[in-house]
Parts: sequence; structure tokens; C-alpha cells
Amino acid sequence: MMKAVKLSALVAVAALATGCASTSDIENLQGQIDSLKPQVAAASADAASAKAAAAEAAAKAAAAEAAANRAAQYAQDTNSKLDRMFRKSQHK
Repeated sequence: MMKAVKLSALVAVAALATGCASTSDIENLQGQIDSLKPQVAAASADAASAKAAAAEAAAKAAAAEAAANRAAQYAQDTNSKLDRMFRKSQHK
């Protein structure tokens, strides 16, 4: 997206630096710029879609991490209970 805009600006500067541009040159450049506008809009929409998908994936990953942490805590609690039960049975 930005690359296209930069390229258009570079072409415009090069045309102005090489001398007076004719009307057909200016019209040609304007045509190129106009043809790039839909591509820039599509790239911007794709970037917004990708950003939304990344945010959704990050939220799902955070939820999965929280679930894994809970499961690990439950397992640790169960192991502690089993150890206490074993020690209690050995103590008698």
C-alpha cells in the first residue's frame, strides 16, 4: 500500500526533475495513480482483516493458556491430596 504511494510520488518527482512535463505525461501519471487507488484500498482492507484475525487468535490463545494453567493447578492440588492421603495411611 505505502509502497505504491511512494512509487507514485517517486515517479512524479522524477518527471518534474527531468523537465517540463507535457499534458499527456501528466494525464498518464494521473491514470496510473487512479489505477493504484483501488489496489491501495484493497490492501488496506486486507490489513484490517488480518489485524482482526490476529486479535481473535490472541484472545483464543490467552483463553487456552488460562485453561491450561487451571488444569495444571488442579493436577497439582490432586497430587497434594494424594500425597497427604498416602502419608496419613502410612502414619497409622
